This record gives sequence, C-alpha cells and structure tokens, in this order.
Amino acid sequence: MSDDSRPSPTSGRPGAPVAAVIPAAGRGVRLGPGAPKALRTLNGTPMLIHAVRAMAASRAVSLVVVVAPPDGAAEVKSLLDAHALPERTDFLVVPGGETRQESVRLGLDALPPGHDIVLVHDAARPLVPVDTVDAVIEAVQAGAGAVVPALPLADTVKQVEPAAVPGGPEPVVSTPDRSRLRAVQTPQGFDRATLVRAHETVTDDVTDDASMVEQLGERVVAVPGHEEAFKVTRPLDLVLAEAVLARRRLNDGF
Repeated sequence: MSDDSRPSPTSGRPGAPVAAVIPAAGRGVRLGPGAPKALRTLNGTPMLIHAVRAMAASRAVSLVVVVAPPDGAAEVKSLLDAHALPERTDFLVVPGGETRQESVRLGLDALPPGHDIVLVHDAARPLVPVDTVDAVIEAVQAGAGAVVPALPLADTVKQVEPAAVPGGPEPVVSTPDRSRLRAVQTPQGFDRATLVRAHETVTDDVTDDASMVEQLGERVVAVPGHEEAFKVTRPLDLVLAEAVLARRRLNDGF
C-alpha cells in the first residue's frame, strides 16, 4: 500500500468516540460589564448551556469538556448540574488558563484515552445547528485531520495599512477575491493526535486551532457552515440570537 492510499488514523472508523472541548474562560469585554460572556443569558438560559446542548445534540459526541474561568470551575459545574442535559453525554469541567490557546490545551489534557476525534467549539456560538456539528465530525471520520465549518463572504473585503493615528483613515492596499475567502466558524474538528501535536508545537498567539494545524504544514478542509452559528460578541448579537431562538420556538413548538 502506498503512502497516498494508506488510511488516516480516523478514516473508516465512523464509531470512534468524539469529545467536544468548549473554552469558556473569557470575560467578553465587548459585551460590556457584567457576567463573563459565556454566562450571559439567551431566553433566560446561559449561552454556555446552549453551546453545551448544541454539542450534545450530536449523537456522535459522548463527552463535553467545559473549560471554565480559572477561579470559576465550581460555579460552572453547578450551572451544568442545574440544567437538563442529555443523559447519554458525559460532562467534565476543568479550570482554564489566561488565554484561549492555553484553555484549549488544558481541555485536551483532561480528555481520557479513546476519544480520537476532538471538536473545539466557542461558547459564544450557542446556536450552531446539529447538522453542522455532524458534518464536521463526518469529515474527520472520512480521514481529514482538521475541519472547519465556513461561509462565503457577503461583503467586499479590503486589505489596509494601519492608520497613522488610532481611529484615523486606513490606506487601502488591495481587494482580495472574495470568492476564495471564507468566514470560519466552530466547532472545528480534529484528529486528536494532530491537534495535540499542534498545541505542543505552535507557540504563536492564534485566533483558532485550525491555524495551528496549518502551521504544522497539515491540510485543513472546510465544510459548509450555517448562518445561525454566528459568534455573539457585541450587544446587537444578543438581540439577533434572541430572535433566532424565538423563530425556533415558533417553528419547533418549544
């Protein structure tokens, strides 16, 4: 068998256990003062609970690891205990670090053996549909080492130089071809060994885990994302998320 035809560690193993790591240690300053972003409520329920339920909605996910603020693990554990979550899924809460990257690594360190596929999901994306979660998992099961859900861009994008003074005009350098650009979402899915190697190797500050895998020279593939998997970052996003939940209640009867 040639190297090109040799199956990857996860290919041909659709039943491989899947774990999801949710870093939820950030403060979310752009949402304003108050509780950490993951604990802000949507329809009376903390965003973190919505995000955990979104991962557990996939029957492939057998474990969800929530990475809590360093001094808030007990609070997050109580929060999970207080809300109805699927019994078929196990849950674990561990303290996080000072950065997202460190928190994800601590979540990976807490995974028991046997979970060969790992999802990393932003707690601030509470409304990702289960079909998107399953699409990411299926792509890893099919042999991809790293998978991201992504959407085409609706807006024209400009590359600019930094302004001479903060808030000043920014000189435009170029206009990239947006047909080749994608807005990346989560959950991002990985072969566990690949993701662990990325966290052991890459020390640069990155915005997502797929970027770390790219720095290893490994291939990352994209699957279709979903408009409801947007990130709740600013107050207006909270309004939009409430509207999505209201539409779901109307359509699904809950």
